[in-house]
Amino acid sequence: MCGRFVDPNLRGTDLEHSEIKIDPIPRRFNVKPTQEVLLLAKPQLEPHYARWWLVPSWHKGELKDWKAITFNARIEDGASKPTFRAVWRHGRCLIPTAGYYEWTGEKGAKQPHFIRSAGNEDTLWFAGLASRWGELLTCTIMTRAANAEVSDVHHRMPVILNSDEQDAWLGGSDDTNLGAGAMLRHHPVARFGIKEDGPELIEPFE
Repeated sequence: MCGRFVDPNLRGTDLEHSEIKIDPIPRRFNVKPTQEVLLLAKPQLEPHYARWWLVPSWHKGELKDWKAITFNARIEDGASKPTFRAVWRHGRCLIPTAGYYEWTGEKGAKQPHFIRSAGNEDTLWFAGLASRWGELLTCTIMTRAANAEVSDVHHRMPVILNSDEQDAWLGGSDDTNLGAGAMLRHHPVARFGIKEDGPELIEPFE
């Protein structure tokens, strides 16, 4: 799964200037479901902000009436589940991040781990789906079985795309093996509460 992540550092990138045009959010180190996140959607890969917790366009009632847990979607069944079926075809997007968190250990003493690229890339590109519910743009992050890089901290991971896979995902690929080769590393970080901002310095500690 992916329930917490760190905003990407967009300074010096083309996205920095695009983001300015849409009133950028100060960088956050503990982004939570229901908060607004940056995504890039076709046709021009324009940046948008979306509520991270997908609500399908056909939902009737108030926002608070949507009870399903849809901040993640399994890539294995995204094409078939009624909640995601339409946006699987027409709502592909990319969600840039600097990395994400997973927790290990027993309840009450869980240890957070920060997971980021094992290479020189500053940004991880998550596969996402975006849905417009009325006037509200919402999104979900796709997940898949964890690869060997992160399986010791969690059995699931976000679908993290390389440049070729980004094109395939946005082009409508049904390949459920996307993201299997993501090269990642992780380390423990200082414990923090779910309502806190998260560690501002993402560094290993002893």
